[in-house]
Order: sequence, then C-alpha cells, then structure tokens
Amino acid sequence: MDELYWKSKWSRDQIKAMLLEQFETFWQYDTGTVRTQLAEVERAASSPHAIIISGLRRAGKSTLLAQMAHRIGQDAFYYLNFEDDRFIEFQAGDFNDLYEALIEVFGQRTMFMIDEIQNIPGWEHFVRRFMDQGFKFYITGSNAALLSRELGTRLTGRYIPIELFPFSFKEFLTFNDKQLPPIGRMTTVETAQLRKNLDDYLLLGGIPDALKYPNLPVLRTLYDDVLYRDIATRYRIEAVSALKELAFTLMSNPAGLVSFNKLKNRFGLGSVNTIKNYISYMENSWLIFTLNIYDFSVKRQQIAAKKTYGIDTGLINAIGFKFSPNTGKLLENLVFLALRRGTREIYYYTSPEGYEVDFYLPESRQLIQVTQHMANPGTREREFRAIEAAAQHLKVESALILSEMNEGSIEVGGITVNTRSVAEWLLD
Repeated sequence: MDELYWKSKWSRDQIKAMLLEQFETFWQYDTGTVRTQLAEVERAASSPHAIIISGLRRAGKSTLLAQMAHRIGQDAFYYLNFEDDRFIEFQAGDFNDLYEALIEVFGQRTMFMIDEIQNIPGWEHFVRRFMDQGFKFYITGSNAALLSRELGTRLTGRYIPIELFPFSFKEFLTFNDKQLPPIGRMTTVETAQLRKNLDDYLLLGGIPDALKYPNLPVLRTLYDDVLYRDIATRYRIEAVSALKELAFTLMSNPAGLVSFNKLKNRFGLGSVNTIKNYISYMENSWLIFTLNIYDFSVKRQQIAAKKTYGIDTGLINAIGFKFSPNTGKLLENLVFLALRRGTREIYYYTSPEGYEVDFYLPESRQLIQVTQHMANPGTREREFRAIEAAAQHLKVESALILSEMNEGSIEVGGITVNTRSVAEWLLD
C-alpha cells in the first residue's frame, strides 16, 4: 500500500475543515446523564498516564469523553474521531501531518481526546511517542482485546484502563428523571414503584441512544454493527451465517451453560477452536461475557461448560427470544453486569453433589444466588441447599440471595445468608 495514499487523497484545506467539523460536533454533544465513571476519569486527570475508555459501541464512551472535555475547557485539547470514514486508509505514519494541521487550526495544545482509536493500525506508536513528549491522551475504543494487546506491548505501566458499561440501574433512573428512593425506609408505594422501575430496566436495558429514541431500531442497528463490522469484517470470517446463528443462540440464552463441543456439532463448524474463537470475538467486542466454573483444578475450569451473559438486557430482549421482565435469567444477567462493573474475578460454582450457585467471588469469599421469588417453599429449599453445599467445600465468609424483597439474615451451614431485594441492592 502506498504510504502517501491518505494524505495525498485530501487537500490540506479539506483536512483542516474535517478537523474543525469534528471538534465542533464533539463540543456540541448532549453530555446527558453524568456517568459514574466520570469520577474515575477526573481522578486520573492529573497523572501523566493515557486514559483508555473501552466498551460496547454506543454505550456512551464519546459522551463520557465530552463530559470530561467540558470539565477541562474548550481551548485545552485536540479532538479526533477515527470512526469518520474520511480517515479510511489513515496510517500511524500520517500522524505528524495530521498534528501539523491541528496546530494550524487550533494552535498548540498538549492534550488529545481520540474516539475509536482501534481503527488505526499501529496507533500505539504515535501515542507513545507523543506521551514521551509530555502530551496527555484520553482515548476510547470498542475492541477490548485489541486495546489490551497493544497497551501491553507499548504502553505498559503508562495507562489507566476504564471500562464503560451501558447505564447502571441508578443511571437508568437518573436518565428517566426518576426519584432515587430512600433505601431502608421506603413506603409501600415507593417499594412498588421501584419494582416497576426495575421491570422497565430489565426490559429496556441501558443503551443511552435506545432509551433516548425508543421508536428507532437502535438496538438492532447496534447489534448488526458489532456482528458484521466489528467481528465478521475485522476477523475476516467467511461463515457469517454460522456466526449469526451462534450469536443469536447465546443472546437468547442469558445465564445459560454452554458446551463448546455441543455448539460445534450444532452449527457444523470444523472444530471446537472455531467456536472458541467466535465467542472470544464476541467478548472482545463487548457483546457477551463468559464465566468459568470455580475449581481448584485449572484444567477443569478450562474444560467445564461456561456460563454466558449479554452486555445489556435491552439488547437481549431486542435480539434473542422475548422474555418477560421478571424472568429469572434476565435478573441473573443484570446481577452479573452489576458485579462485573466492580470486579473481574467472578465464577459460578457447582458442588460435588451437583448443586449450583450462581456466583462465587473469591476475593470477598462470598456466594450469591439470584431468584425471582422466595415465597415458594421448594425454591427456598433449593437456594439454601445449594449455598449450604457450597459452604462445605469453599472457605466462604458470607452468602447473599437476591430476590424480590428483603428478608433479613439466617445462619446456614455455619455462615450468614442475607436475603435482599435486587432493586435495592443495585442502588446500594
């Protein structure tokens, strides 16, 4: 490829006009609901490290960047959006010319805000070079593996990663101008309203644009962009129909156990590695997560069935089979996302007797079960039995059952088990 292709394709005036258009569009963003992660970005602002914000397409990365930009001031930074089709064929070697154009348009500045940087091959080279010269970078990207790999090789120790998920339940309520209830002292009416709000959140999810424009096919478009642009095109997948069917199956089975070998046979793909690769591509693009079983044998962790969760319950409802808002699997998916926002070390656990616990957190030694209702005696017996069996084999300090309402705590198997309202737990 001719290295001069991009800069010879556009005149200097066209490049400068594009940079000005991008900046003005960015500065005029509706900064919307203040994201929880803004505090993390602000805390990292005084460090010399690059700040890397990664997450699903349209989860609000650019908006978070804009929120930070308005804290910093309009005259303090350059802005670049590499999702712009006018950057097609742009290479890392073109960056010096681009920087000169930025100086001509905006004057000298020492801060960059860059959207969707993973679209530029070799981006880490110019970022590292400019960081060595004292520049500050705020960067977003939609491919977790790509960012991780390049950061690991080029920016080791000099970046702060921040993951951005779709709206949390609290952010969802704020977006919809819902009053946050006084947890622990709610009236009957407030409790009923909170449950209704949770049902809405389970159904609609937390993708900002989908909530803002409910009559537009935002979620379908987002899903297609991830599947075809971020996965099929980027990884040069020829068996697109198999990829599509696999993604649909996983999105239709939140909190479900999956066997790579069974999936290989079902979709007629050549090997288990192909299934593993397809699922890893979905994870890299923030479409799904996989959860390993907790076991002292690393080999068993690797070969045992995985549990899969979607990035957003609204996306699950829009793409997969239709679920009622109170479906237990959606609740479990929601709890997983809340846990995943705070930690990566999450497992499910199955006791030698075959009793399954939804989540085990080794750092806090906590077991967590999720169920819609605890009123049924059979359900109660099943949930407590699983916790008791797990506690006999793990060094557990506490257990939590998340359900429809608070029920206090009891002793089971030598540990304290608290039963809490999912909605209230999500807001704590």
